[in-house]
Amino acid sequence: MNEPSVLDYVKSKLKFWQREKISLPDVEFAMQEEKPQSEPSSSQSSTLKPATFQPKNWPWRSLLALLLAIMGQAAFEPPHNTHWTGLVLYFAAFTMLALAYYRKEWSLPPLREGEIHPDNWRFKRIAFFLAIPFALAAFFTFAGNSFKFLNSLLWLLSLLLFVWSFWQSDASLKKTIACIKTFFQQREWSISISRWTLLIFVITAIVIFFRLYQIGAVPPEPFSDHAEKLLDVYDITQGETRIFFPRNTGREGFQMYWTLLVSKVFGTGLSFLSLKLGTALLGLLTLPFMYLLGKEIANRRVGLLAMFFMGIAYWQNVISRVGLRFPLYPLFVAPTLYYLLRGIRRQNRNDFILAGIFLGLGAHGYTPFRIMPFVVVAAVGLYVLHKGSKGARKQVIEQLIILTLFSLVVFLPLGRYALANPDSFSYRTLSRLGSPGQTFPALWWEIFASNVWDGMKMFNWDNGNIWVHSVANRPALGVVSGALFLIGVALLLVRYAKKRDWLDLFLLLSILLLQLPSTLSLVFPEENPALNRAGGAAVPVFVIVALALDGLLASLRSRASRRTGAVYVWGVTGVLLVLSIAQNYNLVFDTYNERYRLGAWNSSEMGQAIQQFEHLYGTTETVWIVPYEHWVDTRLPGVWAGIPNRDFAVWQRDLPKTLEESGPKMFIVKPEDEESLEILAQLYPQGRASRHESDVAGHDFMIFSVP
Repeated sequence: MNEPSVLDYVKSKLKFWQREKISLPDVEFAMQEEKPQSEPSSSQSSTLKPATFQPKNWPWRSLLALLLAIMGQAAFEPPHNTHWTGLVLYFAAFTMLALAYYRKEWSLPPLREGEIHPDNWRFKRIAFFLAIPFALAAFFTFAGNSFKFLNSLLWLLSLLLFVWSFWQSDASLKKTIACIKTFFQQREWSISISRWTLLIFVITAIVIFFRLYQIGAVPPEPFSDHAEKLLDVYDITQGETRIFFPRNTGREGFQMYWTLLVSKVFGTGLSFLSLKLGTALLGLLTLPFMYLLGKEIANRRVGLLAMFFMGIAYWQNVISRVGLRFPLYPLFVAPTLYYLLRGIRRQNRNDFILAGIFLGLGAHGYTPFRIMPFVVVAAVGLYVLHKGSKGARKQVIEQLIILTLFSLVVFLPLGRYALANPDSFSYRTLSRLGSPGQTFPALWWEIFASNVWDGMKMFNWDNGNIWVHSVANRPALGVVSGALFLIGVALLLVRYAKKRDWLDLFLLLSILLLQLPSTLSLVFPEENPALNRAGGAAVPVFVIVALALDGLLASLRSRASRRTGAVYVWGVTGVLLVLSIAQNYNLVFDTYNERYRLGAWNSSEMGQAIQQFEHLYGTTETVWIVPYEHWVDTRLPGVWAGIPNRDFAVWQRDLPKTLEESGPKMFIVKPEDEESLEILAQLYPQGRASRHESDVAGHDFMIFSVP
């Protein structure tokens, strides 16, 4: 065993317990991380372990605090919602947590220590000055709101030249490339799999299952926004390669091009499945960066736990499965934060370059990401205001300028459109935030304060009532993750008050900032909270969840013998993970799926009726759907029938015009639209009306057939 430090010896004399400092080998505990770069104090039990189990060292206060918190969070679950019981249980949980913290039972894992690497600010001047005219030329040639070969080439060349100009040679990157090259040059390969690698494989398999299982059936039906998206994708196939798609109040283009790629690769065509599969894959791409972010902040255990909890979370599964742009928000928040925080810690210019690239890419994804530049500035601002940045403040600010440069270069096509069309570009934001002279339901600051409070309650109390991307009026987090989140917030606040580390404060502040696209809905406060517009906040939220759990597991492991401690850790971890898996599975594949079916109209069944008509008569030109208030989008049945660019609507006033068409005809009518059915009966006395009974109550429709 390692010898205890002098500090450990002194503290052991001042306290009634004494522990021996040792290192926990990775082979004995698969979730154990290498020793953090910062020197832990004796209160950080992840590096302390007695030789034998002693009952007085058992962290029963921590376990009781967690149990009470889970029980309190369970009380907030619908349909019971026994809020007062939950609050009382949480009060008891935090009381026990305070005792556990005082007894050094439960503390967060240490943050990684910063590094000081002075930047010589050398750059390749020729490449830099060549990049500028390419960027200017790209800016002017993007004037037509369209990606063309020339302007895209100029844009990419300018970006590559800027990267070449500022990128610093990286010895670790060269070493990695050399290792890969050596590996493939070997005639015989020897691959060893550690326990940690096996654990990563298992966790990855679980989250892939959650994100892709029943992707074709959950959720079952599209709605109007999906029709708009598919029309935008169809426009691309017709040569309209837009930068910003103005249809339906305007959309950034990333999802449209991604969906087209997915439809080609997987052969799913312009369909609802292509939209859902595309966004599910985008959600999956977020998870490796969650692992890297957790590892960067604390250790690899935190990274893996953050990836797991976010991967199975009902919140993130729902916004990734629904087939809209929602997962693009956390997708680009995670890598931007990862490279930004790593760049600040390592004082590495390359990390700031990568953070700037992801910041610029995110602007092409989902509108709420536009808050991210403020998050970046807040991170740098908090860093330079804390004493830990002494000696590096000027360099970080200069590196922030480099980050800004690269984000603007990547943003350039969309920026060109925004300058030429400011109203169209900002319409969706201003429609919620409000514009000068607009009337608000109440005083704007009262609405904002109420929205912020509702946003704070979103995680553990009520995530809103929007059925499209949530289970209405339940917490955004599960019972286990919700309890761990509040415990993690409490421990972060205590540690910040004690150590004043800027990163602890930033993790908490970033949640509020990333929720602003939801909480700034001043014109329509009933839309807040919204899981989609607050989706980026999931990144720091699940990192905090992982930090809290890792601190507990380290305490369990350090207070027992090697064999017993491993059993305790795996036992507690297994119970918590199984509970989380079971609850989130039920929420996604049962509760959400069922409520979504009740909210969405059964356009797939109408599409099947259209396909049957085409199979019998060889045409769909004489098939129509009579629109009705708050009913199906008449473009969606065509999507299911393989005709994504046709609207089957025929308004009631235009029904007589259908007499001009010859041959068999079919009209789909809402049962409550008796007036249209009477008109059809008068126009076509030989016609026959039949009722199509749907599997979902209240979703029947009438088929009026004309032979």
